[in-house]
Amino acid sequence: MYRRSAAAAVLLAAALTLTACGSDGDGKSDAGAAAKAKPPAASPAPDPADSSAAPAAPDAKPTGPVLPDAKLTPKTGSFKPNEKQYLSGRVPEKTDPAAVLQTGQESCQRVERTAKRDKDAAIGSVVAGEITGAKDAITFLCPEQKPILAAAEKGFPDGTKQSPAAGTYRALTQSAACTWEAKGKDGGVLASGPEAPVKAGDKVTAAIPAGTAQFVSTGCYAWIPA
Repeated sequence: MYRRSAAAAVLLAAALTLTACGSDGDGKSDAGAAAKAKPPAASPAPDPADSSAAPAAPDAKPTGPVLPDAKLTPKTGSFKPNEKQYLSGRVPEKTDPAAVLQTGQESCQRVERTAKRDKDAAIGSVVAGEITGAKDAITFLCPEQKPILAAAEKGFPDGTKQSPAAGTYRALTQSAACTWEAKGKDGGVLASGPEAPVKAGDKVTAAIPAGTAQFVSTGCYAWIPA
C-alpha cells in the first residue's frame, strides 16, 4: 500500500509539472503571444515587428574612406541606376555594397508597412527619427513614399524646437500626457496647452504665435502643420 501511494504521488507531481510548463490551447505560450502583440492601428509608432530588422543606414554619409562608384558592384548581377545613386558615397571601404543597400530597402519597407496601417504613424516615425535613413531611402529607393517624406519635412519631433514658424500644428499622438509651451525671447510663456483635458481620440493642437523663440513639448511624439 505504501509503495502504491508513493508511486501515485510521483505521478501526480509529474503531471502538475507538465501542466505548469505546458502551452495554452493553441500550442503557444502566453509569453510568446505577448511578444507578438501589435499596437492598435491608431498607434503613432511603427509596428514592433519591424524593430527586429537591422537598423537602416543614417542619412549622413560615412566620414571615413568609402568605395568609389566604380567598385559599387554586387557579387552577382548588377545594381539598378537608382540603387547606385543611393549607394554613391555611402559604402565604407571593405563593406559589401549589397548589405548597405539592404538597410535602405528595409527602411522603405518599414515606411510602407506603417503607412498602410496609419499614414500619420508613418509620418511621425520619420519625423521622430524612428526610421533612420528614411530621407535618402525614400528619395532613391521608394519614391512612391515621397508624400510621406514631404509631410514629415514640414514637421518636427517632440522636445525643443528653436524659432518655429508661426501657425497651428497638431501632435501625432492621442496621449493625454502631451503638453506644450511657446516661449518668447525673454523666456516668458506666450502660449501653452492643451487648454482642455485630452480625451481618447482627441487631436492635440498647438497654436504657435509669431515671435516664438522656443517651442517645448513633452509626450507629444511629433508635430506637423494642422
